[in-house]
Amino acid sequence: MKKLGLIGGLGPASTPDYYLGIIDGYRRRTGDINYPEIIIYSVNMTETTGHAERGEWDEVALQISGAADSLARAGADFAAIASNTPHIVFGEISGRSPIPMISIVDETCKFAARAGYKRVLVIGTLFTMESGLYDVPLAEHGIAPLTPDGGDRKRIYSLFFPNLENGIVVPEDRTEMLKLVDQIAYDQRADSLLLGCTELPLMIKPGDVRVPVIDTTRVHIDSIVDHLINN
Repeated sequence: MKKLGLIGGLGPASTPDYYLGIIDGYRRRTGDINYPEIIIYSVNMTETTGHAERGEWDEVALQISGAADSLARAGADFAAIASNTPHIVFGEISGRSPIPMISIVDETCKFAARAGYKRVLVIGTLFTMESGLYDVPLAEHGIAPLTPDGGDRKRIYSLFFPNLENGIVVPEDRTEMLKLVDQIAYDQRADSLLLGCTELPLMIKPGDVRVPVIDTTRVHIDSIVDHLINN
Protein backbone atom coordinates (compact mmCIF):
# COMPACT_ATOMS: atom_id res chain seq x y z
CA MET A 1 0.00 0.00 0.00
CA LYS A 2 1.25 3.49 -0.89
CA LYS A 3 1.90 5.85 2.00
CA LEU A 4 0.45 9.38 1.76
CA GLY A 5 2.20 12.50 2.98
CA LEU A 6 -0.38 15.22 3.73
CA ILE A 7 0.70 18.85 4.09
CA GLY A 8 -1.91 20.33 6.41
CA GLY A 9 -2.52 23.28 8.69
CA LEU A 10 -3.54 25.59 5.85
CA GLY A 11 -5.77 26.03 7.76
CA PRO A 12 -6.12 23.64 10.63
CA ALA A 13 -9.89 23.17 10.25
CA SER A 14 -9.67 21.41 6.88
CA THR A 15 -6.86 19.02 7.85
CA PRO A 16 -9.06 16.67 9.93
CA ASP A 17 -11.60 16.69 7.10
CA TYR A 18 -8.88 15.38 4.80
CA TYR A 19 -7.66 12.81 7.31
CA LEU A 20 -11.08 11.38 8.10
CA GLY A 21 -12.32 11.71 4.52
CA ILE A 22 -9.36 9.77 3.11
CA ILE A 23 -9.76 6.98 5.66
CA ASP A 24 -13.52 6.75 5.11
CA GLY A 25 -13.20 6.88 1.33
CA TYR A 26 -10.50 4.21 1.24
CA ARG A 27 -12.34 1.77 3.47
CA ARG A 28 -15.72 2.37 1.84
CA ARG A 29 -14.45 1.89 -1.70
CA THR A 30 -12.20 -1.09 -1.03
CA GLY A 31 -14.23 -2.88 1.62
CA ASP A 32 -10.84 -3.44 3.23
CA ILE A 33 -10.44 -3.79 7.00
CA ASN A 34 -7.09 -2.01 6.74
CA TYR A 35 -6.49 1.71 7.06
CA PRO A 36 -4.38 3.80 4.66
CA GLU A 37 -1.06 5.02 6.05
CA ILE A 38 -0.96 8.82 6.32
CA ILE A 39 1.84 11.07 7.54
CA ILE A 40 0.75 14.64 8.29
CA TYR A 41 3.05 17.66 8.31
CA SER A 42 1.12 20.60 9.75
CA VAL A 43 2.82 23.82 8.70
CA ASN A 44 2.62 27.22 10.40
CA MET A 45 -0.26 28.95 8.56
CA THR A 46 0.63 32.35 10.04
CA GLU A 47 4.07 32.11 8.44
CA THR A 48 2.60 31.05 5.09
CA THR A 49 -0.04 33.81 5.11
CA GLY A 50 2.58 36.40 6.04
CA HIS A 51 4.75 35.43 3.08
CA ALA A 52 1.71 35.55 0.77
CA GLU A 53 0.62 38.98 2.02
CA ARG A 54 4.12 40.33 1.35
CA GLY A 55 4.20 38.74 -2.10
CA GLU A 56 7.01 36.39 -1.02
CA TRP A 57 5.84 33.44 -3.07
CA ASP A 58 9.35 31.99 -3.34
CA GLU A 59 9.29 31.66 0.45
CA VAL A 60 5.90 29.93 0.30
CA ALA A 61 7.32 27.47 -2.23
CA LEU A 62 10.36 26.85 -0.03
CA GLN A 63 8.22 26.29 3.07
CA ILE A 64 5.83 23.85 1.40
CA SER A 65 8.48 21.98 -0.59
CA GLY A 66 10.45 21.66 2.66
CA ALA A 67 7.41 19.99 4.20
CA ALA A 68 7.22 17.63 1.22
CA ASP A 69 10.90 16.78 1.66
CA SER A 70 10.32 15.99 5.35
CA LEU A 71 7.39 13.74 4.43
CA ALA A 72 9.51 11.92 1.86
CA ARG A 73 12.23 11.31 4.45
CA ALA A 74 9.55 10.00 6.80
CA GLY A 75 8.57 7.39 4.21
CA ALA A 76 5.75 8.98 2.20
CA ASP A 77 5.44 7.78 -1.40
CA PHE A 78 3.44 10.77 -2.64
CA ALA A 79 2.05 13.99 -1.20
CA ALA A 80 -0.84 16.43 -1.34
CA ILE A 81 -1.35 19.96 -0.01
CA ALA A 82 -4.63 20.30 1.91
CA SER A 83 -5.17 23.86 0.67
CA ASN A 84 -5.79 25.76 -2.56
CA THR A 85 -3.74 28.93 -2.09
CA PRO A 86 -0.24 27.35 -2.07
CA HIS A 87 -1.05 25.92 -5.50
CA ILE A 88 -0.33 29.41 -6.85
CA VAL A 89 3.29 28.17 -6.80
CA PHE A 90 2.53 24.47 -7.25
CA GLY A 91 4.94 24.23 -10.19
CA GLU A 92 7.85 25.35 -8.02
CA ILE A 93 6.74 23.18 -5.09
CA SER A 94 6.28 20.00 -7.11
CA GLY A 95 9.51 20.66 -9.00
CA ARG A 96 11.44 20.70 -5.71
CA SER A 97 9.56 17.81 -4.14
CA PRO A 98 11.34 14.43 -4.13
CA ILE A 99 7.98 12.63 -4.36
CA PRO A 100 4.99 13.06 -6.71
CA MET A 101 2.29 15.51 -5.67
CA ILE A 102 -1.43 15.51 -6.46
CA SER A 103 -2.71 18.96 -7.42
CA ILE A 104 -6.09 20.08 -6.10
CA VAL A 105 -6.37 22.46 -9.08
CA ASP A 106 -5.73 19.84 -11.77
CA GLU A 107 -8.08 17.33 -10.18
CA THR A 108 -10.84 19.91 -9.71
CA CYS A 109 -10.63 21.11 -13.31
CA LYS A 110 -10.86 17.52 -14.57
CA PHE A 111 -13.89 17.01 -12.34
CA ALA A 112 -15.57 20.17 -13.67
CA ALA A 113 -14.96 19.07 -17.25
CA ARG A 114 -16.40 15.59 -16.62
CA ALA A 115 -19.46 17.21 -15.05
CA GLY A 116 -19.99 19.29 -18.18
CA TYR A 117 -19.72 22.72 -16.56
CA LYS A 118 -19.00 25.61 -18.92
CA ARG A 119 -19.08 28.76 -16.75
CA VAL A 120 -17.51 28.27 -13.33
CA LEU A 121 -17.51 30.99 -10.65
CA VAL A 122 -14.37 30.68 -8.50
CA ILE A 123 -14.26 32.00 -4.93
CA GLY A 124 -11.62 31.49 -2.26
CA THR A 125 -8.94 33.45 -0.45
CA LEU A 126 -8.10 36.87 -1.81
CA PHE A 127 -4.79 35.41 -3.03
CA THR A 128 -6.58 32.66 -4.96
CA MET A 129 -9.15 34.97 -6.53
CA GLU A 130 -6.67 37.72 -7.46
CA SER A 131 -4.02 35.35 -8.82
CA GLY A 132 -6.44 33.70 -11.25
CA LEU A 133 -5.26 30.34 -9.95
CA TYR A 134 -7.98 28.43 -11.78
CA ASP A 135 -8.21 30.60 -14.90
CA VAL A 136 -5.79 28.85 -17.24
CA PRO A 137 -6.44 25.28 -16.04
CA LEU A 138 -10.21 25.72 -16.45
CA ALA A 139 -9.79 27.37 -19.86
CA GLU A 140 -7.63 24.43 -20.98
CA HIS A 141 -10.69 22.24 -20.38
CA GLY A 142 -12.93 24.54 -22.41
CA ILE A 143 -14.47 26.13 -19.30
CA ALA A 144 -14.93 29.87 -18.84
CA PRO A 145 -13.48 30.91 -15.43
CA LEU A 146 -15.48 33.60 -13.66
CA THR A 147 -14.40 35.68 -10.65
CA PRO A 148 -16.11 38.32 -8.50
CA ASP A 149 -15.10 41.94 -9.05
CA GLY A 150 -12.58 43.62 -6.74
CA GLY A 151 -15.01 44.84 -4.10
CA ASP A 152 -16.86 41.54 -3.94
CA ARG A 153 -13.60 39.60 -3.73
CA LYS A 154 -12.55 41.55 -0.65
CA ARG A 155 -15.98 41.15 0.95
CA ILE A 156 -16.05 37.40 0.31
CA TYR A 157 -12.61 36.99 1.88
CA SER A 158 -13.56 39.05 4.92
CA LEU A 159 -16.65 36.91 5.50
CA PHE A 160 -14.66 33.74 6.13
CA PHE A 161 -11.09 34.68 7.03
CA PRO A 162 -9.78 34.19 9.68
CA ASN A 163 -12.78 32.63 11.49
CA LEU A 164 -13.36 29.79 9.07
CA GLU A 165 -9.67 28.85 9.10
CA ASN A 166 -10.23 27.96 12.76
CA GLY A 167 -13.48 26.10 12.10
CA ILE A 168 -15.73 28.95 13.26
CA VAL A 169 -18.85 29.65 11.17
CA VAL A 170 -20.48 32.95 12.11
CA PRO A 171 -24.22 32.62 11.22
CA GLU A 172 -24.55 36.24 10.09
CA ASP A 173 -21.47 35.97 7.88
CA ARG A 174 -22.78 32.74 6.37
CA THR A 175 -26.12 34.36 5.53
CA GLU A 176 -24.41 37.30 3.86
CA MET A 177 -21.97 35.02 2.02
CA LEU A 178 -24.72 32.87 0.54
CA LYS A 179 -26.71 35.89 -0.59
CA LEU A 180 -23.64 37.53 -2.12
CA VAL A 181 -22.26 34.56 -4.05
CA ASP A 182 -25.72 33.49 -5.21
CA GLN A 183 -26.27 36.95 -6.70
CA ILE A 184 -22.83 36.98 -8.34
CA ALA A 185 -23.47 33.54 -9.85
CA TYR A 186 -26.77 34.78 -11.25
CA ASP A 187 -25.33 38.04 -12.60
CA GLN A 188 -22.40 36.27 -14.30
CA ARG A 189 -24.57 33.42 -15.63
CA ALA A 190 -22.44 30.84 -13.86
CA ASP A 191 -23.48 27.20 -14.08
CA SER A 192 -21.50 26.18 -10.98
CA LEU A 193 -19.68 27.58 -7.94
CA LEU A 194 -16.14 26.41 -7.22
CA LEU A 195 -15.15 26.58 -3.54
CA GLY A 196 -11.49 27.43 -4.00
CA CYS A 197 -10.67 27.22 -0.30
CA THR A 198 -10.68 23.97 1.63
CA GLU A 199 -12.52 25.57 4.57
CA LEU A 200 -15.40 26.99 2.52
CA PRO A 201 -17.38 23.71 2.61
CA LEU A 202 -17.88 24.43 6.31
CA MET A 203 -19.90 27.50 5.26
CA ILE A 204 -21.38 26.67 1.84
CA LYS A 205 -23.15 23.37 1.21
CA PRO A 206 -24.74 21.89 -1.93
CA GLY A 207 -28.20 23.38 -2.32
CA ASP A 208 -27.33 26.62 -0.50
CA VAL A 209 -27.09 28.53 -3.79
CA ARG A 210 -28.91 28.25 -7.11
CA VAL A 211 -26.04 26.53 -8.96
CA PRO A 212 -24.20 23.27 -8.22
CA VAL A 213 -21.29 23.55 -5.78
CA ILE A 214 -17.84 22.15 -6.62
CA ASP A 215 -16.22 21.15 -3.33
CA THR A 216 -12.48 21.15 -4.05
CA THR A 217 -11.77 19.43 -0.74
CA ARG A 218 -13.97 16.46 -1.64
CA VAL A 219 -12.61 16.29 -5.19
CA HIS A 220 -9.04 16.28 -3.86
CA ILE A 221 -9.82 13.63 -1.25
CA ASP A 222 -11.41 11.37 -3.87
CA SER A 223 -8.36 11.76 -6.11
CA ILE A 224 -6.02 10.90 -3.24
CA VAL A 225 -8.07 7.78 -2.49
CA ASP A 226 -7.90 6.84 -6.18
CA HIS A 227 -4.12 7.07 -6.01
CA LEU A 228 -3.97 4.96 -2.85
CA ILE A 229 -6.12 2.26 -4.41
CA ASN A 230 -4.81 2.17 -7.98
CA ASN A 231 -1.09 2.78 -7.60
